[in-house]
Amino acid sequence: MKVHTHVQSPQDRAQKFNGDKLFKRLRKNVGKAIGDYGMIRDGDRVMVCLSGGKDSYAMLDLLLSLQRRAPVDFELFAVNLDQKQPGFPEHVLPEYLDSIGVDYHVIERDTYSVVKEIVPEGKTTCGLCSRLRRGNLYTYAKDNGFTKIALGHHLDDIVETFFLNLLYGGTLKAMPPKLKSDDGENIVIRPLAYCREADLEKLAAVRDYPIIPCNLCGSQPNLQRQVIKAMLGEWDRRQPGRTETIFRALGNVAPSQLCDAALFDFRALDAGGPESLDWLMPGRAANND
Repeated sequence: MKVHTHVQSPQDRAQKFNGDKLFKRLRKNVGKAIGDYGMIRDGDRVMVCLSGGKDSYAMLDLLLSLQRRAPVDFELFAVNLDQKQPGFPEHVLPEYLDSIGVDYHVIERDTYSVVKEIVPEGKTTCGLCSRLRRGNLYTYAKDNGFTKIALGHHLDDIVETFFLNLLYGGTLKAMPPKLKSDDGENIVIRPLAYCREADLEKLAAVRDYPIIPCNLCGSQPNLQRQVIKAMLGEWDRRQPGRTETIFRALGNVAPSQLCDAALFDFRALDAGGPESLDWLMPGRAANND
């Protein structure tokens, strides 16, 4: 009896090789972000928020790979918030998570109806939708004893948020890779903070994640974030690497070169003469003792 075996073509082998290299590079970026910001420690119970988009799939995939290799012991648990959007394919995520053997829970909350009732037709729904989603996820994490909440925001999201706040909000802030929630009850981490969106798109294609589009907000035209994304995309085309440079700047802040008197005591610079500058010169006070 002749047994037929599948022989990979050179193109298939090249695609697999490139996909493996990409996965390893992204995993290295995730590991570095986790280490730099102390995102995950021994004994942590990490709630991985899975939306059905490419970013959250990649985050779970990469964290699972790191979990198998990590010198510390931590738990991963996937959570999806079913917001009852019309046409949402409820079977997709459970089938995928069952197939890879990941524990999960689906929270069912009809936030879609709330958003459509409150937000006038033609207005952006993202703000209210994200607040409702965040509130439900935070409550679930607190009630179930999770020590960390992992969100799938990547480097591009962080830089885009910086410019949204800068140009539309008049503030210098972005999405930190790690933060404590406003109520002080949860620690939020963003393991993809060092990963570019373009790389995550390639990974999603190689790994064939079952992507679920967001029908509530994805079709809204002229969103501020889309305007910022287009601006940054044009900058990157003209000068490749510019987005990464902006991201590095967010971690290289000089308060004395900005204008926030709450972060830097500008008034002390001329109060009482040169002696008032001692506190700005490490070691000087000790040398005078």
